[in-house]
Amino acid sequence: MKPPIPSNEKTRLAKLHDYAVLDTEAEQSYDDITELAAFICGTPVALVSLVDENRQWFKSHFGLDATETHRDMAFCAHAICSPGEVLIVSDATRDARFADNPLVVDNPNIRFYAGAPLVTPTGEAIGTLCAIDYAAGNLYDSQRQALKALARQVVHQLEMGKALETLRDLTVREAKAQEQVQLYEREIKQLQAQLASRP
Repeated sequence: MKPPIPSNEKTRLAKLHDYAVLDTEAEQSYDDITELAAFICGTPVALVSLVDENRQWFKSHFGLDATETHRDMAFCAHAICSPGEVLIVSDATRDARFADNPLVVDNPNIRFYAGAPLVTPTGEAIGTLCAIDYAAGNLYDSQRQALKALARQVVHQLEMGKALETLRDLTVREAKAQEQVQLYEREIKQLQAQLASRP
């Protein structure tokens, strides 16, 4: 079943693109989170998945070689429609939304999925931190809460990255402004020198 489009899709996509993280290199901070999520949930796979217009792209992928899948097949595209909840799919073959999904029917043969939405400070769900298994399963409440807490850490990393980029931009602008000031100062000194040398 094709995932629904969130009611705030335009705002959600604007917020996602504002982070300027899509198609960037892997980062240890995100990889640490997915490794920890897989350990806590007892699954072989965990992903930081960001859902854009046409795909879900993985900022971090623990236990899986793929870096993206089409949005129409993305479990995470369903999860972002309920920002306050962890989407749990105990057995995808028994869930009407996913039973005919190519990722279930064929490689990698997903059975269990748990996705905690990545919710921005302004309330948009831009993706998920998800745990995946090839066997049916479930999460204890403590695991579910831990997954939500780790999802908040992913958003914190995104916010820090954005703040750092803003700081870099300001530093570059300040350096350029300083160059302009020095240039004007040199021009003024040259003019003063020319005026002083006149009889």
